[in-house]
This record gives sequence, C-alpha cells and structure tokens, in this order.
Amino acid sequence: MSANVYRRRYAKNVVAQALASAAALLALMFLAWILWVTVSRGVQAIGVSLFTKITAYADQGGLANAIIGSLIIDAMAIALCAPVGVLAGAYLAEYARGTRMGETIRFLNDILLSAPSIVLGLFVYVIVVLPMTAATNGSITFSALAGSIALALIGLPVIVRTTDEMLQLVPSTLREAALSLGIPQWKLTVQVLMRAAGSGILTGVLLALARLAGETAPLLFTAFGNNYTALSPLAKMASLPAAIYQYTNDPNPAMHAIAWAGALLITLFVLALSLIARAVFARQKTSHE
Repeated sequence: MSANVYRRRYAKNVVAQALASAAALLALMFLAWILWVTVSRGVQAIGVSLFTKITAYADQGGLANAIIGSLIIDAMAIALCAPVGVLAGAYLAEYARGTRMGETIRFLNDILLSAPSIVLGLFVYVIVVLPMTAATNGSITFSALAGSIALALIGLPVIVRTTDEMLQLVPSTLREAALSLGIPQWKLTVQVLMRAAGSGILTGVLLALARLAGETAPLLFTAFGNNYTALSPLAKMASLPAAIYQYTNDPNPAMHAIAWAGALLITLFVLALSLIARAVFARQKTSHE
C-alpha cells in the first residue's frame, strides 16, 4: 500500500470518527439539557402534598390520584400484554422459525411496533369505548380498562420482539440435548428455553412497561382522566401523563410546577426500570459466559 493511499484512508477515518463523536456529544448535550430542566423545575414542587392531595385541589393540588391511576392502568396493561407477547414470541422463535408465516408475523409486529400511539388510542376508542357508550344509552363510558387495552397494544410488539430474539440466542445444543431425551416441544420451550432466556424476557417486559409509563395520547381517548381517586377498572381514571397534560393547559404557574413534578416522577420511574432491565440483562449475559 502506498503512502498516499494510507494517508488518505487515515484522514477519512479521522474525519468519520470526529463527525460520529460530535453527533454523539450533541445528542448527549440535548439529553442532559432535558434532564436538567426536568429535575430543576420538578424538584420545586416535590413535597408531601404531591403524594397526598388529588388534582381537585386547584393550585394546592397534588398527584395522589394520578399516581394510583397510573399504577393501576400500567399494571393491567402489562398483565394483558405480557402473557400474549411471551407466547407469541415463543411461537415465532420455536415453531415458526424460517417459515413464511413467521416472517409475515414479524413484519406485522414491526408495523405495530412503529404505529403512532394516538392511532392505537383511537382504535380502542372505536372498539371499546363507543360500544360501551351505546350499551349505556349514549353516556360516554371512558374507563381504565379501555386505557389499559390501548397501552397493552403498545407494549405487546415490544415483548414479542424481545422474547423472539432472546429465545433465538439460546444455544441450539440445549434444544438438541432436550429433544434427544424425548422431551416434547412444548415442554422444551417452557421448561428449558424460557428458563434459559428468562432474564432477557423479563428485560423486554420491563422495557415495555417503561414505554407505557409515559404514553399520553391513548389515555385521552380511553381512560380520559379523573379529578378524584377511582379504583374501578370500569370508571374514568386519572393518570400521570393525563394529569401533566391537564396541568400544563392551566394558566396558573403553580399548576405548571406540579406538572413538572409529575414529569420528574415519570422520568425517575423510567430510569429505574431501565437500570433494572440493564442489570437483569447483564446478569444473564454473565451467566451465559
């Protein structure tokens, strides 16, 4: 290789590394900026009243009902989508591997994964809220159940994709050893493969939950919101994203401070889930090595 070719390639490499580093630093700068603004403004409204008062207390309100509502809606959503997502991912990885049906399902799952959340919210509004409204003689029946169904449709493709990929990472020697002992396919999948990929599957569920925690648009068409504490799945229910949306539309600066506090709570919740997911996945990777 001539010296001119070497210098030219070296210069291109330096330029590419510089551009990539600059892009990474720019992204980190905006991320740090967003976190700083959220923390600096959200901390001002953090207090006992935030966790004890409800949104009906005007400028001295809190987020107690919204926190409870978010926990209920997100828990129901994960309870709906996690079993279906894990079973669907297992089917793709073990029963539909290399088939046209499997590739079609993966393609449709990717489309659902990238679908706008507001579209899924409108879909659930049409198939759940409107029929319930017709059954109650025209009284619009927003409900926490409808909100959890909308969020479940958002979390489902995440769990399917993660489960599929985690099961495919399990060494084929485990399958061969189990099948050579005469173990049925379903028992191999449930008792051997899912145990081996359990940490990765759990990571996918946690990542799906982290995504659901900040979704706002689907809840505006389904759970709608509530200024008081509601525990019934068939009633309108408050949630942190909807409460933030409600408070930011209020002209009172005190309400804006509470909205920033709600945004900080969601950020901390998502950060905690992400750290737990990384720790679980790192433990699985270490055990495999």
